Amino acid sequence: MLTKESTITGVQVNYYFICKSKLWLFSHYSAMEHTSDAVFMGKLLHQTSYKREKEMRIGPINVDFIEEGKGVVLHEVKRSRKMEKSHIYQLLYYLYYLKQKGIVATGVINYPLLRKREKIVLESSQEEEIEGILKDIVQVVSAGTPPSPEKKPYCKKCSYYELCWVM
Repeated sequence: MLTKESTITGVQVNYYFICKSKLWLFSHYSAMEHTSDAVFMGKLLHQTSYKREKEMRIGPINVDFIEEGKGVVLHEVKRSRKMEKSHIYQLLYYLYYLKQKGIVATGVINYPLLRKREKIVLESSQEEEIEGILKDIVQVVSAGTPPSPEKKPYCKKCSYYELCWVM
């Protein structure tokens, strides 16, 4: 069940899998994301690939767009599959969040540059895992200082690079 975790965003779930230092820094200094070229490119890709579709905010989650017809289908737009695990868990969290609110949905990760789509379904066996991830995110975010950074190949492109490696 959602408790303190109910204010967790999909971006935080995504960053949990990418870098816990980034998760902490984003949660405390989220304004820096607006300077990120990767964030800008992602928004531009969404706007050009899905012009008619509008982002929707539902509580703490921000879905790229929702398709209705044969059920509710949440769509997330991503540039590449490099961080696929984080993409999958972000969407699984959205599905979990909605299920807690009584809405059963499925999801699709859209990779327009690759012309690929990946269907995501929240299995009951994954719900406990999501709950554990949310509790871990709360612990990381509520710590007084960020976790020690780990050097990763994509660190230099991160908007928090200087906070981890220069200061």
